[in-house]
Amino acid sequence: MFKILVIDDDTVIRELLRRTLKKQGYDVSVASNGEEGIEKAQVLRPALIICDWIMPRLTGIEVCRQVKDNPELSTTQFFLLTSLGSISDRVKGLDAGADDFISKPLEMNELYARVRAGLRLHQLSQDLQTQKQLLEQELAEAAEYVQSLLPEPTVTPLKIESKFIPSRQLGGDCFDYFWLDSDYLSIYLMDTAGHGLRATLPSISVLNLLRSRTIPNIDYYKPSDVLRALNNTFQMSYQNDKYFTIWYGVYNQVTRQLTYASAGHPPAILLSGDQNNLQVQRLKTPGMPVGMFLEAEYIDETCEIKAQSDLYIFSDGVYEIHQQNGSMWGLDDFIRLLTDSNTKPYTSSNLNAILNAIKAINSYNPFEDDFSLLKIHFY
Repeated sequence: MFKILVIDDDTVIRELLRRTLKKQGYDVSVASNGEEGIEKAQVLRPALIICDWIMPRLTGIEVCRQVKDNPELSTTQFFLLTSLGSISDRVKGLDAGADDFISKPLEMNELYARVRAGLRLHQLSQDLQTQKQLLEQELAEAAEYVQSLLPEPTVTPLKIESKFIPSRQLGGDCFDYFWLDSDYLSIYLMDTAGHGLRATLPSISVLNLLRSRTIPNIDYYKPSDVLRALNNTFQMSYQNDKYFTIWYGVYNQVTRQLTYASAGHPPAILLSGDQNNLQVQRLKTPGMPVGMFLEAEYIDETCEIKAQSDLYIFSDGVYEIHQQNGSMWGLDDFIRLLTDSNTKPYTSSNLNAILNAIKAINSYNPFEDDFSLLKIHFY
């Protein structure tokens, strides 16, 4: 049985609506003023509120605003009962959040029809809210599953840390690192276009394929070869039109050489040197995102890793941040944050400090996109 709350300071109108709607089979409660009405609405959580516009203490407009600002009453329909008929008055009511109007004097057939329509909208809103909650629960479970697949931090022979914060809609970020043998470390971070499970599933597939090394005819020690194999395997025409960017590197701890290739992904940032001579290298190679074009080509680059260097690998969700002042933070700002935190005085950047600094400027909570940040410290 639908609950209806009538708020009116006129005893006659209030009683007329109570009896009339009760005969229609509704559970009707009444309040004689706006303050009492708001208190009852918070307790009853009615499907529909019919509220007089002109009342002492709190007007119907003020009651409407407070009801609409209450998340617990998000599906409650709010009707203003009024003799005011001008367009400007109705615009004022709609701007306050009113869903409909009932004109005085009351015409019962119109009243019944508007109430039925309002209750249908309430039911639809509740159904949508239920589906939204189910979807959010599924995305939260998917995010937990992705997190369970990610590798644990390591301290030896390299110190590897990470931060992964899924967005509310769950993006397509994923990363991994593992030893190909006792000397070679493979490490990558990828970001599938879009959000939701359709973006997450390809990332999980890539992680499982690379971790199990089941792609045939591939040299896992050569990043460009890995990207070519992934591009052949994950063409977007066969993957729900999903493509992904990726940065992939292989580190030889004997020669201290890092070989890397990227496919449309942000550059990895290598910081080396000391406080007075901090060197910043952007490690990126040309290459289209994986899955976009079958004929895409990828190349390798190599760099030497000095002692006490830090390598940061990340997705664009780390730096494409809408700031509180409305402007967009960017890659250069993020790199500046990394270098500043490394030189005051020179220390290896703390990932928690970096995350907190970005949270402080982020106008969205949680992040709009997945936040994925890997840090490798080379002793």
